[in-house]
Amino acid sequence: MSSSPVTAEEREIIARQLGRTPRALTAVAHRCPCGQPDVVETSPRLEDGTPFPTLYYLTCPRASAAASRLESGGRMREWQDELGTDPELAAGYRAAHEAYLAARDAAARPGEPVLETRNTAGGMPDRVKCLHALAGHALAAGPGVNPIGDRAVEEMGEWWAKGPCALPEGEADA
Repeated sequence: MSSSPVTAEEREIIARQLGRTPRALTAVAHRCPCGQPDVVETSPRLEDGTPFPTLYYLTCPRASAAASRLESGGRMREWQDELGTDPELAAGYRAAHEAYLAARDAAARPGEPVLETRNTAGGMPDRVKCLHALAGHALAAGPGVNPIGDRAVEEMGEWWAKGPCALPEGEADA
């Protein structure tokens, strides 16, 4: 995983991707093959101290749409069922949950208490409930960390194939 600080231009691009100002943004956690941010890292707490347990956030609208297509196609239900019958998959998913917690705790600002909640993202470690969050984690952490997230990313296809989803102000979107 290699996060990088967010530049002012990236902050503007992320805001256009989301359609709003990003909250608690700390880093770009993954870049789409087109070069734009597609996953950001957020602080475990919002600026006002409110807990915000979603560490990795999928920002690219094309990637988000691809994850939505998987969800509406029933993949969450299928993978949830598989968690109950495949001990190796379940163990990998539990390990992904622990890796997520460790990364989230490490992302706390100096002097800020870590979050008491053991909730992470996407339903981990027992449920599959949000492929957007699981794909974001898989992209940020890299292959082999989150088995369900890896599956989602693979099945999302090449969301970047049409070029960047958000361009600097004044340039036309692809």
